Amino acid sequence: MPLNQQDQLQLLKDILSNHQVDCCGSIAELEQLERLVKSLMTASNVDNEVLEQIYHYSQNGINASNLDNHIESHQQQLSQWVNEVETFS
Repeated sequence: MPLNQQDQLQLLKDILSNHQVDCCGSIAELEQLERLVKSLMTASNVDNEVLEQIYHYSQNGINASNLDNHIESHQQQLSQWVNEVETFS
């Protein structure tokens, strides 16, 4: 069963929040973020600039030599993105 836009936004926010709080994550989570962002970019009421930033964060994290360091270095952006995703609907 496909996720609707609200479910996708909630999942996006949950993954970003987990990265912010835990300062760690997995490649699978970053790949999920990429898929969610690609899907949400087609929605007219979602800020594509924020989604592009999250997409680049995901891609760079997948290719990072140390994923935890990558996540830790983006703590401020993660907090900002979580707040911004909350405003999408």
